[in-house]
Amino acid sequence: MKLVTIVAEAYALESVKSLLREVGAHGWTHFTVEGAGAGGERTGETKEFANIQIETVLQPSAAQTLLERVEKELFPRFGMIAFESNVPVIRSEKF
Repeated sequence: MKLVTIVAEAYALESVKSLLREVGAHGWTHFTVEGAGAGGERTGETKEFANIQIETVLQPSAAQTLLERVEKELFPRFGMIAFESNVPVIRSEKF
């Protein structure tokens, strides 16, 4: 299975959730995060200017589709990064 992690500006949340539904994600977790990178430092003090992190576990083909669509459709519109990791999953029938 693949764990896809997306870190984005908070404004991207609804667009990311829409893509997750479209690629068949059965669930995801999102939370507010703080950090620093090429775009400077972002704190979570103001919700509208915070970063969010979204994680979902997917079959490899769905993860590939998600990452391709994030790159094509969302990277041009929002400050964000996305990456995947291989993960062993217990109760894989849930995915």
